[in-house]
Amino acid sequence: MQYIGRFAPSPSGPLHFGSLVTALGSYLQAKSCFGKWLVRIEDIDPPREVKGASSLILKTLEALHLYWDDEILYQSNCSERYQAVLQSLLNKQQAYYCNCTRQRIHNLANKIYDGFCRNRLLSVKDKDQLAIRIKQNHPVLTFTDKIRGEQTAQLADALEDFIIHRKNGLFAYNLVVVLDDHEQGITEIVRGADLLTVTVKQISLYQLLGFCIPTYCHLPLVLDKNGNKLSKQNHARPIDLNNLKELTVQALQFLGQKVPKDWQDATQQQLLDWAIQHWQLTNVPKQNIQLATNIG
Repeated sequence: MQYIGRFAPSPSGPLHFGSLVTALGSYLQAKSCFGKWLVRIEDIDPPREVKGASSLILKTLEALHLYWDDEILYQSNCSERYQAVLQSLLNKQQAYYCNCTRQRIHNLANKIYDGFCRNRLLSVKDKDQLAIRIKQNHPVLTFTDKIRGEQTAQLADALEDFIIHRKNGLFAYNLVVVLDDHEQGITEIVRGADLLTVTVKQISLYQLLGFCIPTYCHLPLVLDKNGNKLSKQNHARPIDLNNLKELTVQALQFLGQKVPKDWQDATQQQLLDWAIQHWQLTNVPKQNIQLATNIG
């Protein structure tokens, strides 16, 4: 089976150094395995989108010479496919409607949904005010991450009937990421460690839907000088398009990789070609890393 990896940014702003680490790590892992590297724009949450961000993200990837190998998938074009799966799960009684508020769940002892609506059979006529939850009958408790080793989920978290369609009419990330990775034939998911905790939920969906389960590699998160994840929400500095080669070298070093001694004399493409040949997944740090200064 051919290796197929992906990079799946949301268009909530321009790429930053943390995004570069994820993009570069997923690209190098795919290319070192002689595989394909795909790009997906996760534009399924319009309220969080920034106008023009999708095109800016793609422009930045091209400037970095991180070229994708197939047509870009935009989640905003996939609603009919998502809805068909959602309806199938409801028809098979593998999912159900829920009207619990965030406040009610927040007031529970462990703040994890307790299955309150599982057997209430809420009326479909009120579905515009209802979320849809998966009926979790086959929880996944552990999985192996190729960077961090065996991971064990909290029992209550693994048992949760999690949301797959939100009250505001938007499809939930945990559903669409599984549907799209299957649709694109992704064999290995390389992404940030902030998604470690939801991986067991997603694997349980793969099993429920009868899909082949990909392998997982969760890269270390880039933390700012205050210990927070570098993110658009935390006003991370956008990637400087005039400083791409140095940023690529810094991302390689962050990922525990060697860099050529004469990298200043190399072109961006030569630097990437060298990095592919010398990529070592075993050298990627297992822990998140805090930066002393902001990078952009």
